[in-house]
This record gives sequence, C-alpha cells and structure tokens, in this order.
Amino acid sequence: MWGAAAVRRFSHRRAFLVILGCGWAGYGGLGIIDQPRYGTARGLADLTRHVPGGLDTLGWMWVVCGAVAAVAGLLTACPRAQAAGYVALAVPGGLWAGVFAAAAASTYPPAVGSACGWGAFTLGVVLVAGMDDPLPLHLRKRGR
Repeated sequence: MWGAAAVRRFSHRRAFLVILGCGWAGYGGLGIIDQPRYGTARGLADLTRHVPGGLDTLGWMWVVCGAVAAVAGLLTACPRAQAAGYVALAVPGGLWAGVFAAAAASTYPPAVGSACGWGAFTLGVVLVAGMDDPLPLHLRKRGR
C-alpha cells in the first residue's frame, strides 16, 4: 500500500523543509524563548531594543517560520507553498547573520563566529531552494 506510491511522492526538498522547519521551531521555543544564551542575547542587543517583547518576540518569529516551513514541506503538490517554506527558513537565519555581523563590527566582536555560521547556513538554504529533486530511478541514466 505505501510502497511505490510513497517512494514516488518522497521529495528531498520537502524533507529538508520539514526537518529544518522543526529545528527552527525548536530553536525558537527552547533556545530563544525558554533559555536564551548570553552570546545570543548580547549579539542581538542592538536589535532587541527596537523589537517590542525583545527576545521572546524573536523566538516566536523562529517558531512561526519553522512551522510554516514544516507545513510547506508536508504539502505534496504545492510548489508555491514550498517556496514560502524556503523563505520562512531563510528569513530568520539571514536576520541573525546580519545582526550578528553588525554587532561583530561594532559593539560585540565575539559575534563574528555566529555571523559566519548563520550567513553560511542561510546561503545553504537558498542553494537548496534552487535545486530540483533527483529524478526517479527509472528516469535516471544507467551506469556509465
């Protein structure tokens, strides 16, 4: 019953959305709202003073973006939803990269590592968003 139909419907791109979406939601809920690290709070200080609710609001942004990405990954025949899911993955990571880079250049030099990591991760999400799923086995070229 699940066999061939499930294999045909499997999508690496959608699985990426679901896995990272759940990770984003967990990071927002557990790592920002529940127990923010000192380096995160310090690196984001220039942003949090302009955001009502501070880190809690930013944590909820991660949770919502993660949920959007995960739901988009579960929709099997909706490429527009997948596009929205990839945007939802890229926005918080890109925001973190930019804010940490600004902090590293001004008030908190140790934020440079986070800026590099979040920037690279965001670029990775953008690259995966532009990729196609591999062709099904029966459409691939035989061994060379």
